[in-house]
Amino acid sequence: MVDQQQSDQQQEAVPGVVELNVGGIFYTTALTTLTRESNSHLAALFSGKVPVEKDAKGRYFLDRDGVLFRYVLDFLRNQALVLPEGFREKERLKQEANYYGLPGLERAIQENKFSSTTGKRLTGCITVGYRGSFAFGREGLADVKFRKLSRILVCGRVTLCRDVFGETLNESRDPDHETSDRYTSRFFLKHSSIEQAFDMLQEQGFKLVGSCGSGTAGGNSEQPKPGTDAEENRWNHYNVFVFVRD
Repeated sequence: MVDQQQSDQQQEAVPGVVELNVGGIFYTTALTTLTRESNSHLAALFSGKVPVEKDAKGRYFLDRDGVLFRYVLDFLRNQALVLPEGFREKERLKQEANYYGLPGLERAIQENKFSSTTGKRLTGCITVGYRGSFAFGREGLADVKFRKLSRILVCGRVTLCRDVFGETLNESRDPDHETSDRYTSRFFLKHSSIEQAFDMLQEQGFKLVGSCGSGTAGGNSEQPKPGTDAEENRWNHYNVFVFVRD
């Protein structure tokens, strides 16, 4: 009974308009917004079930990412998620959604494929290419990786490329000095797993519509460059795959 009375007192103490300090960034919102998802951890924080600290100015303090909290509030207010073009912190935002106990927000992040300006899913084409070879080891023994990929290249509209590949996208060869509406043929991935790249495209709703390859140079009699394995040089090839989301 005493615990229930303390809980009721704390709940009554939370005003209808709540001032927040989230990781050093200040917000003002309605109590009904914070408690909209009644089963969430965030609702528990402001319904007397869990104590909440205050800062020196009397604002409720949450030791979380203050910048990403704006998207948490937007989702609670609108029951919809709209991310800016080129948003690159989906994994961190999913972590925040998980902490606040908002599975609906987690699903919205996973499924988000829409333009922040039109509200429609971004459509377009992404081309993935790679140069590779085959390694057989000494005297044909497979004592090394059979397939060798030097680099996976990504070409297309910058917004789409970022949306699909996120933090695995290496933009060092094409720094962001223009708008995200531009096109590029200079991005590449930070990993060398072509299957991982294909999985990421499939998860984002892209379909393979075409491909081509140079084949291998098994009969190539040209002398390899110094330091190049002659056997691997015979099997060099380049493949390109075109994916579309409409």
